[in-house]
Amino acid sequence: MTSTSLPRAGSRERTGVAPLLNNNFALLQMVLFWAGAILLPLGLVVIVLGWYGAANTPYEYDQMSYLVSGGMLGLGMTFVGGFLYFGAWLARIANDNREASKRLGDTLLVLAEVTSRAAAAAEAAQSADTLGADLGATPVTVGEGSTMHRRDCSLIAHRDDLVPASASNTALTVCRVCRPTPL
Repeated sequence: MTSTSLPRAGSRERTGVAPLLNNNFALLQMVLFWAGAILLPLGLVVIVLGWYGAANTPYEYDQMSYLVSGGMLGLGMTFVGGFLYFGAWLARIANDNREASKRLGDTLLVLAEVTSRAAAAAEAAQSADTLGADLGATPVTVGEGSTMHRRDCSLIAHRDDLVPASASNTALTVCRVCRPTPL
């Protein structure tokens, strides 16, 4: 016997109607989509019914009433349904653009943090160079990595898990960016 778990009250899952209550963009998109999904085919059905009625009556005054009620009403419903579909598509694009802007902003914040760490590491290396010690020339690896870098290499400047490379480990490859001298 399998049991299905229900979503918790505080979870952010997007299932059912309840998540649409606080999300105006998604609610607008759904309303526009379903209104267009109903009106567009219904308009086509009304046009076909108007044609059928006009085609099966021998009197011209009856044909005009079918043309006006079936043809014009159906054409209007079809156009309105198409415009509502277009509005749902525009709402979807606006929502996607808003989400992309949020992701871009988050990425820029991460990039700014990495850049500030790299600048701080470069400043620390420069201050160490002014004291006479060349810490940048010390070969290091990142954690259990297999590539040997200089401590001031731009590829690893933001990392905190640097360990000195041992002289006995000859299996390390040399970084192609900073080209450290082996021990």
